[in-house]
Amino acid sequence: MDACECVIVGGGPAGSACAWALQRAGVDTVILDKNAFPRDKICGGWITPQVLQELEIGSDYANNRVFQPIRGFRTGCIDGRVTETHYGEPVSYGIRRREFDEYLVRRSGARLVEQQPLRSLERVDDAWIVNGEIRARAIVGAGGHFCPVARHLNPELKSEIIVAAQEAEFEMSSAQREACAVRGDVPELYFCRDLRGYGWCFRKGDFLNIGLGRLDSHRLGEHVAEFIAFLRRTERIGFDLPRKPLGHAYLLYGKTQRSFVADGVVLIGDAAGLAYTQSGEGIRPAVESGLLAAKALIEAKGDYSRAKLGTYREFLRTRFGAQQEWSTRIGTKLPPTLMSALGRLLLATPWFSRQVVVEKWFLHADEPALEFSPEPVAV
Repeated sequence: MDACECVIVGGGPAGSACAWALQRAGVDTVILDKNAFPRDKICGGWITPQVLQELEIGSDYANNRVFQPIRGFRTGCIDGRVTETHYGEPVSYGIRRREFDEYLVRRSGARLVEQQPLRSLERVDDAWIVNGEIRARAIVGAGGHFCPVARHLNPELKSEIIVAAQEAEFEMSSAQREACAVRGDVPELYFCRDLRGYGWCFRKGDFLNIGLGRLDSHRLGEHVAEFIAFLRRTERIGFDLPRKPLGHAYLLYGKTQRSFVADGVVLIGDAAGLAYTQSGEGIRPAVESGLLAAKALIEAKGDYSRAKLGTYREFLRTRFGAQQEWSTRIGTKLPPTLMSALGRLLLATPWFSRQVVVEKWFLHADEPALEFSPEPVAV
């Protein structure tokens, strides 16, 4: 039977960031993933400079990979007034998850077991037996919203408030590129009329990503179709999508009752429900939770009890706990119709679009990069 100190289930940004930090500290780590890399992943696909800093990603990443500088945003409501916000330098970067995830997982230094889903997880003494083949003292659940480790840790959790989304990403033909008014350096974000979700249109070189997410899945397909029709009607795109949008779901921070710490177990990223509340963006919270989980595991010095790993919970609370936005507080006190009208009015305001929507909700520009340099440890 193979043995290691830690098995991470899921090789996305959360799992790879955690493995990278653990390996740098000398913690023998295995990444288990049900797919083979590179693999396609449904995601709008953009990262901020803070993510690059946290993961120490240099200019070499752009070699033969999509790395679209973003210098502004076009925001508004569907069929409402549109505001453009511009910056003199890149404030974010468009990436393809197919490329980004493979880069991170290969760079992590962890042993990678591909095309191997988690089939069984058994607790024996103070260790875990994974699929009857790998013995590990700690398990990290990083398998997204439907992570099997999260289900193992929360077997009785029946219903959760989710964001349901559908999106499509494809390489445009020359004719489609000519018929696309969306600029690569200015992604477009359009909130639904009831403000319970938004649609996006990101152009990354020759690739285009179009999607829409909402706080409920009721009539999601109709909302997506209406959004695409809006993009056609306003001549943002002049063609039908070449493929049917695919669906996925995720949880917003503070909106789940999941337990994400137990003896020898922590959950990170979407498995713990850490997407930003207002934007639903999940890559930066995933990366940061992976690094914080690694910090907790390293500082545990081999004692992976629930009490010892409780520091991870505190790390998350310190990092993400104060993010109750103005709309969350006000929205509980105003009728939905009034809240919707107020939101549409504010979204049409250039100051609000720049200072709140773009810089606070989507870029989190006021939050510096997480600082964590793991020291080598003996475990």
